[in-house]
Amino acid sequence: MNVLGIIASGVAALFITVALAKSARRVALRPRIPDEPGGRAPRAEALRRTGGATAVLGIGTATGAALWLGAADDAARSVGGLLAGAGAVAALGLVHDLKPLWAALRLAVQAAAASLVVCLAGLSPAAGVLAVVWIVLVTNAFALLDHADGLLTAVGLVTAAGLLACAFVGGDPALALLPATMVAGLAGFLLHNWHPARLRLGACGAQFTGFALAASGALIQAAAPSGRAAWAALPALATVALADSALVLISRRRAARSPLRDTDDHIAHRLRRVRVTVPGAAVLTALWAGVPVATGALVYAELLHPAFLLLPLAGTAAAVYALLRIPAYAPPRTAPPRTGSSRTAPSRTPTSRVTQDRTITARRRTETADAGAAVPAAAPATGVKGSAPGRGAPTGSARTAAGHPTVPPPPNGRPAEAATAAAERG
Repeated sequence: MNVLGIIASGVAALFITVALAKSARRVALRPRIPDEPGGRAPRAEALRRTGGATAVLGIGTATGAALWLGAADDAARSVGGLLAGAGAVAALGLVHDLKPLWAALRLAVQAAAASLVVCLAGLSPAAGVLAVVWIVLVTNAFALLDHADGLLTAVGLVTAAGLLACAFVGGDPALALLPATMVAGLAGFLLHNWHPARLRLGACGAQFTGFALAASGALIQAAAPSGRAAWAALPALATVALADSALVLISRRRAARSPLRDTDDHIAHRLRRVRVTVPGAAVLTALWAGVPVATGALVYAELLHPAFLLLPLAGTAAAVYALLRIPAYAPPRTAPPRTGSSRTAPSRTPTSRVTQDRTITARRRTETADAGAAVPAAAPATGVKGSAPGRGAPTGSARTAAGHPTVPPPPNGRPAEAATAAAERG
C-alpha cells in the first residue's frame, strides 16, 4: 500500500466523522425533545452519550473501503479481522450505553474478538495467549480514560500517531491503514468532544479506540523485524492508560473500596482538585502520553537504546505517587460524642410548653403563699366601732370612745392587754 492511499483513507475518515458528528450534534441540541416515558433519560442525553458511534462509523467506513479497494495488499486478512473484532466490541459498547451490561459479558466478547485477531494474524499459541490478555487489558485501560471531556480522544490520537510511525518504520505500511484512519477520525471527533463536550465517546467509542490501538500494536509487534526492540517499545505506548488503571486500583485498595465501583478518583479528577481546568487536564494528559509514545517510537526505529524507556516509566511512577497524595474521597462523617454532663435540649412541642407553664405558675403560687405566711396580720381591737368583723382597723382612722386613736396590738398577739392599756390612757 502506498502513502497516497493511506492519506486518502485518513482524509475520508476525517470528513465522514465530522459530517456524522455534526448531524448527531444538531439532533442532540434540537429543542423540545420530550423525555421518554418511564423516567428514562431524554433522547438528547442519549445521543450525546452514544456520540462515539459517529467516530466508529467514520473510521470503520474509511478502513473498510480501503480494504475493499485492495489497499492493504498481503495484510488485508489481518486488518480485516482487526476491524471485525473492533466492530463487535463497539457494537457491544453501544448496547452498554443504552442498557448497562455485566462486566463478565463484556470481557468475554472482548476476549473472543481478540482471539479472532490473533488467529487471523497467525501467531503462535503462547504469543497468542499473551496477545489476547494484552488486548483485553489495554482495551479496558483506555476505556477508563473516558472520564473527562476530550481526554481519551486526545490520548488516543497521540497513541495512534505513535503506532502509525512504528508501522512505517517497520516496513509494513499496510498495518498503518487503521492507525492512519484513527488519527484522522479522532481529530475530527475532537472538535465536538472538546470541553464543553457536545458529544461523548461513551462505551462504544472508548472500547473501539482501546481495542483498535491494542490490536494494532500486537500486529505491528508480530510483524516487526527480529532486530528491533518491539517487545519493549510498543507496550510503552499505553503507559498513560495503564498508569490511570494502576492509580485507580491502588487508591481504591488503600481506601478499602470496591475496584469495580467507578468514582471520581482518576487522573483528571485529581487534577481538577488542584485547580486544573478540564481542557488543561486533557492537554497535560496528552503531553504526558506523548513522552512515552515518542520514546517508544524512537526506540522502535533504533534511534535510541531501549534503556531510555526507563526515563518515561520512572516519570510515570513519580506522577502516580504524586497523584495518590491528592485526596480523592470525602472524609466519613462522624457523630459528635455524647457525654453524661451534656444538657438535653428542651423540647419544643406544645405539650411540653403547657407542662412547663403549669410548673412555673404552681411555683409562683407557692412562693406567694410562703411570703404571706411570714408576715402576721394585725388583729382587730375589741369593742372598736367602725371596723368590720374579721378586718383590721386602719391606722390613723380608728378611734376610741374618748376620741383617742387606737393602738395596734403588740407583736405577741395579746389583744386583751392592748385594750386595757388603751383604756388606762383614756
